[in-house]
Amino acid sequence: SGLIHSELPEQEEALMEGFQLWVNLPAKNKMIAPFYRDIPREAIPEFRTPDGVTVRVIAGESQGTAGAVQRPDTEPLYLDLHLPAGTRFEQAIPAGHNVFLYTYRGEVSVAAKAVADRFMAILANDGADGAVIEAAQDARVILVAGAPLNEPIAQHGPFVMNTAAEIQQTLQDYRDGLFETGEVQSL
Repeated sequence: SGLIHSELPEQEEALMEGFQLWVNLPAKNKMIAPFYRDIPREAIPEFRTPDGVTVRVIAGESQGTAGAVQRPDTEPLYLDLHLPAGTRFEQAIPAGHNVFLYTYRGEVSVAAKAVADRFMAILANDGADGAVIEAAQDARVILVAGAPLNEPIAQHGPFVMNTAAEIQQTLQDYRDGLFETGEVQSL
């Protein structure tokens, strides 16, 4: 079903960065009660590797640290990695999961291929069970993975369903004001 919400990030020291990731639900769960959850910075688990890589675990699990978000069906992994120059980070990823990373500061290397600053790399979904990221210079990267649903996708604006008819019904529900009854959760 649906929920109307708005994120209003605060700008600090003339710098504003933000990433928003929408996780699609399987068709069987598309009409569950809507909710929105704000996760403040201090509620995101974080650890540091022996190499000095800072890992913020937004969703999923990394090296024994559970993230702020756990979701069945898609099993998302969402990590914010701060890699000092000369470090590497290895993350186990279940075979078959879709994986991408986005560098938002610096440049990294994945499978001996450079990923430039402010570029995305989509990793092969070929049965390999992990990602290895190397940084020759200080870098910051988000690493995202999840189980594919293997269902059709119909999308219009912020709405994602499985068929065009479902999108039309969603637009009608929105026009009829049916999205406003959702519950907002805050950590």
